[in-house]
Amino acid sequence: MENSSVLLHIHNIQKYYGSNNSNIVKALDDISFDVQKGEFLGIMGSSGAGKSTLLNCISTIDSVSAGKIILDGKEVNLLKDKMLARFRRENLGFIFQDFSLLDNLTIYDNIALALTINNVPTDVIKKKVEHVAKQLGIYEILQHYPYETSGGQKQRCACARAIINEPKLVLADEPTGALDSHSAQMLLETMGDMNEKLKTTFIMVTHDALSASYAKRVIFLKDGKIYRELQRGEKERRKFFNEILDSIALLGGERKYVS
Repeated sequence: MENSSVLLHIHNIQKYYGSNNSNIVKALDDISFDVQKGEFLGIMGSSGAGKSTLLNCISTIDSVSAGKIILDGKEVNLLKDKMLARFRRENLGFIFQDFSLLDNLTIYDNIALALTINNVPTDVIKKKVEHVAKQLGIYEILQHYPYETSGGQKQRCACARAIINEPKLVLADEPTGALDSHSAQMLLETMGDMNEKLKTTFIMVTHDALSASYAKRVIFLKDGKIYRELQRGEKERRKFFNEILDSIALLGGERKYVS
């Protein structure tokens, strides 16, 4: 019997690149794990470990060579083009490193875009946008344009846009990569609040230990396989951060203690 608290089920997925036996690159090698509803999962690993490939397969941007990806009971790797586009639109939210906001649209219109495309009634859009903007502290700038706002405000706008459709899962690919340390911290705290208060489910790919320490669980990839997994549990974030640094050191990265 399937566990009703499991949102995402990754079962023995493999991803190969190349067309003949001598040039085949195994990017993902028999990976399996579950993501619970309301979880905040971090994925780490060195360059080439398979982090982005895994996220691309989960997001349906890429397809697996073998195995199953089941999101909310649907096997996504079996969906065809039109159904796949609809499934992605209705079930997934994305937070990109470069915000991907449209400068010719106001913050309000950027957040509302997905609802507008889906022909949601104007009064419903207004209610939803204002509600999420208040939750994320950007209500006062809804009529501003992106170029009139700070980096932190842009990222909160990107978060609002990611959850406006109430997606089952939000995928974040190196979300702090283009931010200064202050804006990065603000974004991570926003994502943490969304996870705690709104029960938004996140999968975040990051190379940064500080970013990963905001997750509740971290999976480490090495050579396309799951190398290690850490659970935060009841630990303080600083202690979890140091455990993550220890794991990075075991993967061959540099270890810098934070007391």
